[in-house]
Parts: sequence; structure tokens; C-alpha cells
Amino acid sequence: MKKLIIQGGNRIAGEVTIGGAKNSTVALIPAAILADTPVQFDTVPDILDVHNLMIILESMNVKSEFTHGVLDIDPTQIIEAELPSKAIKSLRASYYFMGALLGRFHRATLTFPGGDNIGPRPIDQHLKAFKALGANVSEDQGTVHLDAPNGLHGARIFMDMVSVGATINAILAAVRAEGTTIIENAAREPEIIDLATFLNNMGAKIRGVGTDVVRITGVDTLQSMNTHTIIADRIETGTYLSLAAALGDGVMLKNVIPEHLDAYTSKLMEMGVDLQIDSDKIYVPTVHSLKPVHVKTMPYPGFATDLQQPLTPLMSLAAGKSTVVDTIYPERVKHIPELQKMGMKIQANDGTITIDHTDELHGADVEAGEIRAGAALVIAGLMANGTTVIHKADNILRGYDRIVWKLNRLNGDVKIEDDE
Repeated sequence: MKKLIIQGGNRIAGEVTIGGAKNSTVALIPAAILADTPVQFDTVPDILDVHNLMIILESMNVKSEFTHGVLDIDPTQIIEAELPSKAIKSLRASYYFMGALLGRFHRATLTFPGGDNIGPRPIDQHLKAFKALGANVSEDQGTVHLDAPNGLHGARIFMDMVSVGATINAILAAVRAEGTTIIENAAREPEIIDLATFLNNMGAKIRGVGTDVVRITGVDTLQSMNTHTIIADRIETGTYLSLAAALGDGVMLKNVIPEHLDAYTSKLMEMGVDLQIDSDKIYVPTVHSLKPVHVKTMPYPGFATDLQQPLTPLMSLAAGKSTVVDTIYPERVKHIPELQKMGMKIQANDGTITIDHTDELHGADVEAGEIRAGAALVIAGLMANGTTVIHKADNILRGYDRIVWKLNRLNGDVKIEDDE
């Protein structure tokens, strides 16, 4: 494991270019194995999840090469093989290989995925979709077996709850199935639109993404003709917006899609951050005072659960009490005891996180329990007096493109070391 060492107290300024969306990338890479031709992605974030997905591809004889933000994948010699359980367990999004393999080979065997422990995240909606499409599903000692000996067929699938993962997996399985599939109560996230854009450009027939009803007419072949540029990461954008508002003396964020962040930026402006929003960039001027706010996470286009933690350090600067209610993952509170070690007045009671004004944070030894908790600790560490050491920093590196390099370019003082 790695650790981040942060010398706090520096004001930040300058420009930061946002990378491609992690939550798109981790779906697009498994989707690439559905293609009958080589595939190329541009603006790929340099994160651990990408490298772990490449290990999984290699186990299936799928060659991949990643340089300077461009990822080439050649699935033309793919074979069925046992997938490496360590890589599967390193990230939850490995479960997209279930839908992709089912679509490609009509069968798949995967160990249960890993990823961040942020509360219950069952895959029952994924399995329900696979069954509707004609797959037999069985579970055995932490392994899922999928088999559709008669092939996959179109079906009407109603999601009992809005699920990004289940919506994506259903699309991956249905895109080469026979007939038409209708997904009702589908998730609407931009990353799903990005996936459908990639698949449609290869010849898929997917309509309705971005609404709660998605229609997929199966096709026999998918052929990539062009490089797919991955959309900007709205969670990385929101994280740097919080940092810039907390510590910035003028910070410009480039390669952003402002409309993907409306719920978040409206809260920042409610707090008193005078954001200057352009078509593909956002400028954050120096902030002199902040008002408290109430945040309630919701499925897209509501306030994203992945952004409630990175916002908490900024909330501690507000003149009063702010609150967060996470309706998606109520148990997403790993950042709280760590921020308390740094002197932040933050606590959770009965599903509500309360953040009171905190005059000063101090450096401490803390632990990144998951990606977004780690992001909150990075911001708090840059705000704090003294040295902060963040252990289990691999969790941060899983989701933030070249974070050490980007922070240091903004005048942060951050380095990464092996953690003994």
C-alpha cells in the first residue's frame, strides 16, 4: 500500500485539467470485449482501477496498451478463461464483466466483486436482469455462474430500485441479444450515456439513455471505427471545486461538463462561492465567507453520493451548522472519525452528518477507508496546519487521475511513498 504525505497550509492557484470519468472508464473497458475489432479510448484517467482492469483483460488473452491517456484494447483473440480473483476483488466495477461475457459467450463465472466498503450494495438487480434475458444464475461460495445455453433474448426488465451498475450490466448483456429489451426505472447517469454512445458508434441500437426507459435492439456484431473520447469526470471536478473554494486564490478547472454538476454547483453558490461557469471550464475565485447548507444525496440528476464527502472540509469553514443526509449509502461515514482526528467538528447521528464551523485543522495520521473518504482527507490535509499522513492511499489512487502531480502543480505540497 501507498501513503500520501501532505504539508498543509499552502494557498493554491492555477489551472487543473479534469481527466476522463472513472465511472465511465470502468464500464467501457469491459464493454470493449463485446467488439469484433480493436477499440481505442482517449482521455483515459491514469488510475489503479484501469490497470487492474487491464490485468483482467490479459487473463482472457485480450491485449491492451495504455500510454499518455490513450488505451488500445484488442479483443479479437479473446478466449474464455478464469478471471484473476485478486483483480476482481480490487474494484467493484469488475462485475461489468458479467454482462459483457454473457453478451459475448452466453456464459460467465466470476467471484463476487470487491471495491469500497460503503454499506450494502447487493447485485440482485443485476442477476434479475440476466435471468430475464434468458440466463441461468447460480451462486456457490462467493462465485456467480451465468449460463444461457439457448442464447440471450430480449425482455422487459423493471429495476426495483434505480441502480447504475444493474442498468449498465443489463445493457451490456442485451446489446447482442436477440430481439428488443426494455429497461424500466433505469438509472440516468451521464456515464450510462457515455457507454451507450460508445456502443451505438459501433453499431448497437440503444435508445432512451438519460431517461428512465432504455430500449435496446440486439445486433449480431459490433465494430469500432473511431476513437471514443471519455467524458470528463464530474466527481473529480466536484472534488477540485471544493478544494479551490476552501483554499484557492483563483483556480481554473478545464475539461469539465458543467451540466453534469448542476446539483453540486448550486450548493456551492448557495454557500457563497461565486463560480464563473463557461461551456467547458469553471473558474473559482477567492472565497471570503461561506454560509452553511443542507445536502441530501439522490440518484442523478440529484446531488451525487460520491460528492458528499469531498464537500465536508469546505462545509467546516461555513459560519454555522451544515448537514448531509446520504439516501444512497447511509453508512458512508468512514471519513468522519478520520476528520475528527484532524480537529474537524463533524459527527453522524441517526443518518444525518452534522458539520459545525471549525476554526483550525491540524495534521494527523489518518486512513483512507475508500476513494471519496480519501478525497475528503486530502482536502482537509491541504487545509490543515502541519503534516498529514494518509494511509491506504491506494484507495485514492483508484479514482483520481495523477492526483499528486495535479495538486503539486496547484502549489500543494504532496508526495507519495510506500507504506511500511
